[in-house]
Amino acid sequence: METARTVKDVSPHEFVKAYAAHLKRSGKMELPHWTDIVKTGTFKELAPYDPDWYYIRAASMARKIYLRGGIGVGAFRRLYGGRKRNGSRPPHFCKSSGGIARHILQQLQNMNIVDFESKGGRKITSSGQRDLDQVAGRIVVVTP
Repeated sequence: METARTVKDVSPHEFVKAYAAHLKRSGKMELPHWTDIVKTGTFKELAPYDPDWYYIRAASMARKIYLRGGIGVGAFRRLYGGRKRNGSRPPHFCKSSGGIARHILQQLQNMNIVDFESKGGRKITSSGQRDLDQVAGRIVVVTP
């Protein structure tokens, strides 16, 4: 067993759980008052059951920006979109909520983890990359 060096060396599921716990522990990210009642998309019927869903989504978005910069609100809407069930009519793809993605990106920007990309979208900052790599370094990688 060895420790990881970067985010790319770690399982995505393990990293998102660890970074969400880190965001919650740090206290820098403040939850909006609407997190317990809002749906994550128009295609959803209920709000998320997990009370920490906001931190998990923020960790997932930070990881996506780390791996591939230049992602904006529209790309995140497509990424977290899903199948809308239309009753007896056929289902179709539907985008997720843009307000949630925009709010999380603004929070990450206030924490100096992401910044604006010159071509559009967001990119990871050097301090944000260091922060994500530190969290990834704490995760133990099991080699087969």
